[in-house]
Amino acid sequence: MIKKVRKSYSTLKWVSGIMLFFILLLVAASRHLSVRFQPIIKAQVRDLVLNATDSLYSIEFSDVGTNFITGRASLSDVKITPDTNILKKMVRLKHAPNNIYYIQLKELVIKNFHPIDLLRYKKVKIDLLLFDNPEIIMVNKQLEFNELKKPFSDKSPYDYISKFVKELKVKTIDLKNISFKYVNKNLAKPEIDSIKNLNVTLKNWLIDKNSVRDTSRFYLLKDVVINLNNYTFATPDSLYHINLNQLDFRASSGKLNIKSFSVVPRYDEMKFGKTVGFSKDRFDIQMSDISLEGINLPLYVRKQELYATEMNVNNGSVSVFNNNELPKRTEIKIGKYPHQLLQKVKGLLTVKQLNLSNIDLTYAEFDKDSKQKGRITFEKTSGSITNITNSEKIKNKNPYMFAKLTSYMMGQGKLDVNFKFNLAANDGAFSYSGTLGQMDGRVLNRITKPLGMVEVKSGHVKKLEFNIDANETLATGKVKFAFNDLSVALLKKEEGRDHLVKQGLMSFLANAMIINSDNPKTDGVLIAASIKFEREKTASFFSFIWKTLFQGIKYSVGVTPQKEKKIKEQIAKFEKIKADREKRKLIRQKRKATREKSSF
Repeated sequence: MIKKVRKSYSTLKWVSGIMLFFILLLVAASRHLSVRFQPIIKAQVRDLVLNATDSLYSIEFSDVGTNFITGRASLSDVKITPDTNILKKMVRLKHAPNNIYYIQLKELVIKNFHPIDLLRYKKVKIDLLLFDNPEIIMVNKQLEFNELKKPFSDKSPYDYISKFVKELKVKTIDLKNISFKYVNKNLAKPEIDSIKNLNVTLKNWLIDKNSVRDTSRFYLLKDVVINLNNYTFATPDSLYHINLNQLDFRASSGKLNIKSFSVVPRYDEMKFGKTVGFSKDRFDIQMSDISLEGINLPLYVRKQELYATEMNVNNGSVSVFNNNELPKRTEIKIGKYPHQLLQKVKGLLTVKQLNLSNIDLTYAEFDKDSKQKGRITFEKTSGSITNITNSEKIKNKNPYMFAKLTSYMMGQGKLDVNFKFNLAANDGAFSYSGTLGQMDGRVLNRITKPLGMVEVKSGHVKKLEFNIDANETLATGKVKFAFNDLSVALLKKEEGRDHLVKQGLMSFLANAMIINSDNPKTDGVLIAASIKFEREKTASFFSFIWKTLFQGIKYSVGVTPQKEKKIKEQIAKFEKIKADREKRKLIRQKRKATREKSSF
C-alpha cells in the first residue's frame, strides 16, 4: 500500500514537474515575444489611432505590457490629444466634428485578447477594454455644416483600419471612475461643467464592412450604459448642495432612472435670509423615483439637445420659505415666467410629457408685523405637463405648453387647475382655470392669521371656480366663490405678547358692514367677481397668481374697494370719538386735581 502511494506520488511529481516546465517555457516565450514585439505594437497602435481618426488624434504612452498566454495587454500613462492644425483643416473642408476630446489615463488594459484570430483572419477580438480612472475633457462647438449630417460618416471607419485588419470587435469597454469636464464654446465666454465618479460601459463595439450601416447600432455600438452614484456639488452662490443618488441610463432603451434628487439649503429658514442679507426665497427640494424615457442619445452627443418622450417624477416635496421682515431687494421679474425661462435655456430641450405623482408643495413666510410664520400647502399633487420645449421647430407646429394638475389645498379641498402657456408670446401670455372643492374654511387660519392677521372663526367653502387670462403685466377674468356661514375676527400684534390679540370693535364692523356671510345669499344669486389685477414688476409668477385669485376671493366675500373705504371712514369716526372721549376725560381729571389742590 505504501509502495503504491509512493509510486503514485512519484508519478504525480513527474507530471507536475513536466507541467511546470511547460508553463515556465510559455511564460519565457511570452516575455520574449513581449519584448520583441513591443516596438512593433507601439508603432501599430499609434498608426491605428491616426488612421482611424483621419489624423485628428494622436496617442502617446510610456510603456506597453503584453502577455500572449492570458491575452492581456496594457498601455501606461496614456494621452490622446487632437491636432489643432488638422482640426482647422477639417473645419475648412467641413468635415470637423462638433465634439473634440482630450483624454488622459494611468492605464489602458486589454483583457482576453485573441491573437489567433488576428494571425489567421486579421480580426481583432477583445473581450474587455478597461480605462482606469480616465480624465476626459469634451469641447463642444456647434458647426453649421453638421446640422443636417447623418449620425454616421459618409466614409466608413472600416476604410481607416482595412489595411491593418478586417474587423475590430470589443465586447465591453469599461470606463471606471471618470473625471469628466464639458466645455461649451458656443457662447461669447466658454462655460465649463464638470462631474466625477462617473462610470460608462460601451457594449459590443464593432468595425467591419457593414457595421456603420447597421441601424441597430449608434456610433458602432449596440448599447451605452451610464452610472453615477452619490454625486454632490455646491451651487456657485454656496447656498445649496445638489445631491444626486444612483443615476442609471441605458441608450438601447433610451431610459434614464434617478433614485433620488435633492436641493438642500446650507442654512435653516431664519438664518438663510440673514446670511444673504435680504428677503429671498429659500428652496428645499426632495424628489425620488425620477425617470426619463425615449432619450435620443445620438442627438444629445451631436448637438447637446436633450429630447425625451416622457418624464416621470413620483414622490417628492418642494418647500419655499421667505422672511419678509428682512430688507427687500428690488428685482424686476418681468420675463421670468416658467415658459419664458424655458426659452432662455441655453441648450435645446424637449420633453413631450412630464407626469407628476404625489408631490407636496409648501409655501411659508415669516411676517414682519405678526412675527409669526404662515404656511399654505398643496398636498398629493399629481398631473401632467405636455410639450415642454424651447425648440423653434416644435414651437412652430405647436406653440402651447399645457399643465393639468390635481392637488389638495391644506390637505382638504380638492383643487383641479389647468394652465395654458403660449411659448411663442413675447409678452409671456398664459391662462389658467380651475375648481376648488369643499373644505372647512378654518384650515386657512394657518396662513390668514400670520400673514393677514385675520382669523376665520367659521365658514364652509362649497366651491371656488376661476378662469383667468394673463400676461407680464395684467390679469383679467372671473372668480366664482360659493361659501356659507363665514365669520372672521381681525387680529393685531401687541408689544410684549407672543400671541395675536383680537380687535373686538373692528371685527364687529367687518362682519356687520363688509363680510358676506353667505354666497349665494337667500335669494340664490351667486356673486361672481370680475378680476382686473395689475402685476407689480417685482412680483414672482406664483405671487401674481395668488394675489390675482385673492382679489377675486376678497370681492366675493364683500371686501371691495368701496366697502374698504367705507369701513375706514367709519373706523376713523370711531377713533375720533374715542380720542375726544379721552380728551374730555383728561380735562375732567385736571379739574379734579385743581379742586383738590385748592381745598388744601
